[in-house]
Amino acid sequence: MSVLVYTESENGKFKKNAFEVASYGYLLAQELNTELTAICINAENPKELENFGVGKVLNVKEAKLPSFNAMAYANVISQALEQENSSQIVLSSSTDTKYMAGILSGKLDAGYCPNVVAAPININPLTLKRAVFSNKGFANTEIKTPIAIIGVSSNAFGVIENKVDAEVLDFVPNIEDSDLGVASVAIDKITGKATIADADIVVSGGRGLKGPENWGMIEELANVLGAATACSKPVSDLGWRPHSEHVGQTGKPVASNLYIAIGISGAIQHLAGVNSSKVKLVINTDPEAPFFKAADYGVVGDAFEVVPELIEKLKEFKAQNA
Repeated sequence: MSVLVYTESENGKFKKNAFEVASYGYLLAQELNTELTAICINAENPKELENFGVGKVLNVKEAKLPSFNAMAYANVISQALEQENSSQIVLSSSTDTKYMAGILSGKLDAGYCPNVVAAPININPLTLKRAVFSNKGFANTEIKTPIAIIGVSSNAFGVIENKVDAEVLDFVPNIEDSDLGVASVAIDKITGKATIADADIVVSGGRGLKGPENWGMIEELANVLGAATACSKPVSDLGWRPHSEHVGQTGKPVASNLYIAIGISGAIQHLAGVNSSKVKLVINTDPEAPFFKAADYGVVGDAFEVVPELIEKLKEFKAQNA
């Protein structure tokens, strides 16, 4: 019997959240005095997980699964759980895993708690703290079913190294044709940039930038910080930026360590999507902008003056500390 974690990968590379769920799983396994097992699908370097407390890796190499498939992945994970006789499954709270977790919960008759932001409050019964109401509050949730599915929120628990010696075993699941009824026909990816979901820092712009021709300074600031770029809904609606960069309640949720909002007033739908970010910095000419009430730091000023100066100061700092 062991705690099982599902570790996401893309193009063979583990996502950051894979190491975060492994770190969470290790802590849970220690609390339960048991082992930690991970399952990964088409990952290039499964042994990398041993740096985060994983003692056994079930390594799936399956040509039928070139990309994420919620039904098939749920079936694969349920077979791994049965083999390991696990009662706890830890996974991320990404869009893909939330979609899959509902299927997995129904398949296993398991309780599912997404958006978990801290270590378990209690083990028996399993009690978890999770974000609710678009990250405006928290709830302590008990899972009383024999099998528990725990969805860890991005950047909530952190990545903690716990070096062990992992045993990597090939795992060959039974994949039914019925599991492959939905298939991806094309996947468009933005390359060479940090993604909103995985980024520690996100630089976001709004209508205060006046037009798409002024986005160069947003991209330059993001490049200096190693950040992802994002935008408010009106900006994507106007076609200034791609919809893939739209963050907020109706766009992509952001749970970065630092969120920089430039020229964004802070409508309630936008704030709901970024509330999970640990530190929020706002740059806006309007001192009455709603975002200032939610921000940790605020700069009342013209973005066209503040941002270029900020970029230069950051470049100087990096040069001096290289």
